[in-house]
Amino acid sequence: MLLQSQLRLFHFISRHYILSKQRLFSFHSPLTKRSCISLLKSCKSMNHLKQIQAQTFLLGLHQDCHTLNKLIAFCTDPTLGNFRYAEKIFNLVQYPSLFIYNVMIKTFVKKGSHKNAILVFGKLREQGLWPDNFTYPFVFKAIGSLGGAFEGQKIHGLVAKSALEFDAYVVNSLMDMYVQVGRIQCSKKLFDEMPQRDFVAWNVLISGLVKCGKFGDAVNLFGLMRKEGLVKPNEATIVSTLSACTALGRLDLGKEIDHYAREELELTTIMGNALLDMYCKCGCLDIARKLFDDMLRKNVNCWTSMVSGYVNVGQLAEARRLFEISPFRDVVLWTAMINGYVQFNCFDEAVGLFQEMQVQRVKPDKFVLVSLLTGCAKLGALEQGKWIHGYLNENRIILDTVVCTALIEMYAKCGCIEKALEIFYGLRKRDTASWTSIICGMAVNGETSKALELFSEMEQTNEKPDDITFIGVLSACSHGGLVEEGRKVFDSISKVYYMEPKLEHYACLIDLLCRAGLLVEVEKLIDDIPGKDNETIVPLYGSLLSACRTYGNVEMGERMA
Repeated sequence: MLLQSQLRLFHFISRHYILSKQRLFSFHSPLTKRSCISLLKSCKSMNHLKQIQAQTFLLGLHQDCHTLNKLIAFCTDPTLGNFRYAEKIFNLVQYPSLFIYNVMIKTFVKKGSHKNAILVFGKLREQGLWPDNFTYPFVFKAIGSLGGAFEGQKIHGLVAKSALEFDAYVVNSLMDMYVQVGRIQCSKKLFDEMPQRDFVAWNVLISGLVKCGKFGDAVNLFGLMRKEGLVKPNEATIVSTLSACTALGRLDLGKEIDHYAREELELTTIMGNALLDMYCKCGCLDIARKLFDDMLRKNVNCWTSMVSGYVNVGQLAEARRLFEISPFRDVVLWTAMINGYVQFNCFDEAVGLFQEMQVQRVKPDKFVLVSLLTGCAKLGALEQGKWIHGYLNENRIILDTVVCTALIEMYAKCGCIEKALEIFYGLRKRDTASWTSIICGMAVNGETSKALELFSEMEQTNEKPDDITFIGVLSACSHGGLVEEGRKVFDSISKVYYMEPKLEHYACLIDLLCRAGLLVEVEKLIDDIPGKDNETIVPLYGSLLSACRTYGNVEMGERMA
């Protein structure tokens, strides 16, 4: 076995650098192990390294641990090395050291080759070596990127058996892995069990809670961090907590964090961006604008947040003025401005800006075109929608699920049912949004049977209907007068899909029952709506009152009035 390994290495050396005897032995004095190591330390190029490696083979050092460590370390250097060459050396080494395994795992992870990193880790374990606190963090990063919760738990078991279960570097990376695979409770458990928490541990959990949508918990954890006072919040803490404040609309806490950041920390561009985004999304444009104007360094994110802030409150003129003077007009900023025009039904302005975008040679991404298609759908602008579809094809923009869903919606709302179905059935992968789009499209066009047929097809897939899907199906039942089918669909929301029916679902069912003259059932249904208040049920009683008039039910009508 050893002889075969040596022969493979010899052939490898021969193939990769055919050197003349004169060049191969051009060193001034006979090399020793010590001089080889010294040469490797001072090596400046791959060509030089290959000559040294040839000498290590002739000196019998090709399996020497210290020599191999230096060879692999140089080959994995991002500036001077050659990682493919490192892989070839690694595959020929009979018993790699833990150092070599760690270097290979780290480099695979940094290059995004997460599966290869896991395979190398498997070889490490097969060889009987125990990982150290340099191994685990990169392995957990690879697992997190691959979403391998089960594999992560297994390796967590190895950590528990070692002396590293309280190593901060290892535990922090383990917490982050659990966040990446959606096991936030496991991450929190590790956090709670830590005897000492550094700022990395706090930041991992706070950002993890934000990522999982647990914004209230993130804000509470930030409060606990401030209360304990053992670790000072840093830039990463501030940015994550501000994201939670934005999602919760917690302007009060956002202002407190603003004050803290200015008093205790140096306000960086990243923190400024987060504050600007928070103020804009919470509707405090005066504060946001002052912050924006005071910023010495404004990057593209600053300009985009400010333009989007004006767009969201309908101040399109001010948004456009800022857009025109921005030095960073990238595709994101163009998209934000075009979205604003579409949102407020200024379709001519949206198309005009898109045409200017082409003149400026800014390549539009799919989000710009999806926004324009949404505008066409809202206005029933079929010709413009067809032109955008043609633009997509002419410019070879990939018609992925997002783009096709927008096309389906546009064609369906413009009455081109066959074209919408053609695009839908041409999709290789259909997600909830695409199913919902075609079902709602059929419902809008009065194609009740087709809408229900499509819903039945969707139920046979792994895609779960959402709130909008059910609105489309119930609307189809209402247009078709399918009372029994409508009742079944409504009941399935809670009994089959374990979702809580929204007010819109009740409104659709009430419309269906009112059309059928089932007024007593409607009255009972309204009375049974959980958490109702006057503001929400007045429109529903309005529908019932109208039905009382239609069906001549004076007694109930007087009671409703």
